Amino acid sequence: MSWMRENTLNCLQSCAVKVIKSGHVPRHVAFIMDGNRRYASKKNYNSFIQGHTEGFDKLAETLQWCLDLGVKEVTVYAFSIENFKRSKEEVDELMTLAENKFQKLLDEREKLMEHGVRICVIGNLTLIPENVRKLMDEAVLITKDNSKALLNVAFAYTSRDEIVETIKVMAEKVSSSQVLPDDIDEKLFSEHMYTRQSSDPDLIIRTSGEVRFSDFLLWQFSYSYIYFSKSFWPEFNIWDFLTAIFYYQRNADELQRLRCYGETENKV
Repeated sequence: MSWMRENTLNCLQSCAVKVIKSGHVPRHVAFIMDGNRRYASKKNYNSFIQGHTEGFDKLAETLQWCLDLGVKEVTVYAFSIENFKRSKEEVDELMTLAENKFQKLLDEREKLMEHGVRICVIGNLTLIPENVRKLMDEAVLITKDNSKALLNVAFAYTSRDEIVETIKVMAEKVSSSQVLPDDIDEKLFSEHMYTRQSSDPDLIIRTSGEVRFSDFLLWQFSYSYIYFSKSFWPEFNIWDFLTAIFYYQRNADELQRLRCYGETENKV
């Protein structure tokens, strides 16, 4: 399955997208793609990896929905640092899957260039096997000048790790007198995080019915709306997606007010 795919929506679904598109569309949507393993169990698959594979196929479909709707930035929680604690067999299979999918991306780079999608991988890249990391680096490099949309792939990521690593960078800069302690504020701190190229997400969607954040973008979603879907990630469909967007639209004005208030409060 390609990272970019053709529109597969039927007439009714396309009309629904047009209706939702007439409202306030979030600039940045983040996904906690949860439920691949439970989906595999539900389907009685012999291996969890089949659930993860179908989860990737769903990511490709969801990216197309986002492009159709006009979402400019998407962040996906692809692999948590905590996932390294799973069995060696499953971790190895997931790394092989990642290697295959990033190689597929490079093989079909014309599609990414055509859609103007820039790839950014965020996380502790030192934890990723070298063969996978090289493919990720190449994907980032070849798409660096694309500007129509941004896809952030959070891989070997947790928010706590991101904050700790940022503190280390800031401490080193203070130690070398590049930065004075009094210069450190939220803005400067944010500019040194993994997500420094991104805006804060407007909407975060978590699938599988779990109501928790799993150490994902905790610094960034102070003023984000959260939508919890009961569908396992591979089952997530266009109606689930549009329902989440409509939920955001109902609250968009309040979100903007809170963000403006927060920015004003921080300047006082």
